[in-house]
Amino acid sequence: MRWLRLLARLPFLAVHLGLFLPLVVLLLVLPGTRRIAWGGEDLHARLIRAWSGGLLRVFGLRVRRYGTPLRGAVLFVANHVSWIDIELFHSQLWAGFVSKAEVEKWPLVGWLASLGGTIYHHRGNQDSLHGVMHQMVQRLQEGRPVAVFPEGRTTSGEALGVFHARIFQPAVVANVPAQPVALRYGAGGEAQRIVAFAPGESFMGNFVRLLGEPGRVAEVHFLDPVPPSEDGRRRMAETCRERIAAVLAR
Repeated sequence: MRWLRLLARLPFLAVHLGLFLPLVVLLLVLPGTRRIAWGGEDLHARLIRAWSGGLLRVFGLRVRRYGTPLRGAVLFVANHVSWIDIELFHSQLWAGFVSKAEVEKWPLVGWLASLGGTIYHHRGNQDSLHGVMHQMVQRLQEGRPVAVFPEGRTTSGEALGVFHARIFQPAVVANVPAQPVALRYGAGGEAQRIVAFAPGESFMGNFVRLLGEPGRVAEVHFLDPVPPSEDGRRRMAETCRERIAAVLAR
């Protein structure tokens, strides 16, 4: 059945990548798209959201959203199991993600990530980290949202990792809230480990495997925001993690 699903979805994937993607890119690169309002958001954000939602449908994912995302300057923080997390988030709201530099080299996804305003970080490089923090603060102060995976890397989906407090520092400096976002796959989250990267699995391996998976629900939970804390970034990190963990444990 996996191969049958894969073969059945390939034509839809080809149309989505070969027809809709060039059209969306053309509209994105046209000057002035950020100034065109459509349904309460600019055309740039709406196009990214529509394309991401279409890609999820190709993979057989039916998205359900709970809660309301904040608008404007906000730091979104989410759990992380796979590359498709970004598409799931972007199906509901556009925000520039902070991601590892390797993503920029991934086929298609890296190019789309760059087009979507991703901030790249070279792990282990302090200069890169300082640059990332500076860009995050700048975007937040300009009133633009930023999204991060505070675990710092993908997980196996079995348990929620530690949230690194330093990634919350830009929210403290810019004096903006952090909104935790729980991403959950399958009924009751039963597919977290399936969607996650298997040990030693490459991006393309995960991409092809997920394309052959059965159709399932993908949930996006926008939880109560956490204000910039006088107790500092550690308290913000702990509170956001607790709220995401509570949803994943249901």
